[in-house]
Amino acid sequence: MKYLIVGLGNIGNEYDNTRHNIGFTILDALAKASNIYFSDKRYGFIAELKHASRTLILLKPNTFVNLSGRAVHYWMQKEKIPVENVFILVDDLALPLGKIRLRSKGGDAGHNGLKSIQQILCTSEYSRLRFGIGDDFPRGHQIEHVLGKWTRQEEETVNSKLERCFEIIKSFVTTGIELTMTKFNKIS
Repeated sequence: MKYLIVGLGNIGNEYDNTRHNIGFTILDALAKASNIYFSDKRYGFIAELKHASRTLILLKPNTFVNLSGRAVHYWMQKEKIPVENVFILVDDLALPLGKIRLRSKGGDAGHNGLKSIQQILCTSEYSRLRFGIGDDFPRGHQIEHVLGKWTRQEEETVNSKLERCFEIIKSFVTTGIELTMTKFNKIS
């Protein structure tokens, strides 16, 4: 069985280590911990991970966040992955830094990456891991915050949550979103 695990982010050195790239950060750390490497393919960087007789296609779209739906749709079609086997890793301003919340469906909450995915897939019924980046910024400075680099203290918080993200991804592909939400939404 195949799963598409999508980390949202922007390509380019100027976006490395930024809050908006938390999806890339999670997948990069998972790939490193699993000794696998990403290859530059159509619409994104792809790595393949095996876990419990399942194949996880890890995708970091190269379409920039606002056009992520193109990459998600392409790889779902190419790998014949149904929407219920898609898991999106995304930053969330509404959650405190490091807070992780899982959802099986929902709106885009103003996130342009989720908006793009919903428009192209014509559904909001796909699973997602929302990683809190906090909202500690002056009024009118949301873009600077989202595209800003992590502080050293924030980076320590993020790094302390990566292992939990790996556990969540593995739970999603082995037990499904409902049991994963029941287990991890309480403790994340």
